[in-house]
Amino acid sequence: MFTGLSAFPLTPITEAGIDEKAFAALVGRLAAAGADSIGALGSTGSYAYLTREERARAARIAVEHAGRTPVIVGIGALRTRHVLEAAEDAQNAGVSGVLLAPLSYQPLTEDDVFGLFADVTANLSVPLVVYDNPGTTHFTFTDELYARIAELPHVASVKIPGVPADPAAAQARVQRLRRILPGTATVGVSGDAFGATGLNAGCDAWYSVLAGTFPEPALTITRTAQSGNAEQARAESRRLQPLWDLFARHGSLRVIAEAAAQAGLTPPHSLPLPLRGLEAGDRAQVREVLEHLGLHA
Repeated sequence: MFTGLSAFPLTPITEAGIDEKAFAALVGRLAAAGADSIGALGSTGSYAYLTREERARAARIAVEHAGRTPVIVGIGALRTRHVLEAAEDAQNAGVSGVLLAPLSYQPLTEDDVFGLFADVTANLSVPLVVYDNPGTTHFTFTDELYARIAELPHVASVKIPGVPADPAAAQARVQRLRRILPGTATVGVSGDAFGATGLNAGCDAWYSVLAGTFPEPALTITRTAQSGNAEQARAESRRLQPLWDLFARHGSLRVIAEAAAQAGLTPPHSLPLPLRGLEAGDRAQVREVLEHLGLHA
């Protein structure tokens, strides 16, 4: 489950709540495309903006519409108590795993974060992905903290924020992680521009924003890398560079939300306020890139 392509869909939101029909369709689309797992309520899924009831409902919808595809659900929250509630709701929904990022308002120490994972894993019955996303959490894991947390029960994967762009350096990075992590924990790369490089360097999984809306090109990269055709995987990633550039410029969430709307997969303006999406000129750029790359529903 924590190998191959994990596709992270949007959770389309209005001020009235989740657009359940659009969300269910996104999940079903990913299952039909052949994603290896579905990462519901990740950062792309805007989990931090949802109430407990909305998160629990989203978890149930994801499981109901994913068919046989495993569903991993994000459970991060500011307080440990709320993380445990989200974990309970996710498990009751029948998820195959959970994803935990250390959210904070006050800066967290390494002991705070280790304590969070220790408290949560002691109350889990499903596998857990360690979610390292410093761009949103403003917490940076050390390798030593990865190793400590990976020894806890139920920790099945570590989601790292990219790898070096140089293939040799990327391979060295992944090999170092292999040395310090237990053999039971997989290594997954995130940051879509690093997907091909990470998989070619030996990462077990790619936790992908793009795949949550347009799974086909992400599957092409994943399957070619898994087959050992590193250059073809790199070539497909280079083809998508205009999209990676937009992600870097505006943030992947705003870009992929606009792309999904333009493809007719979600309604316009489906991000939670105060997020207002892209300005008109930037929306036009997204349209041009989608047309150039042939990305559509």
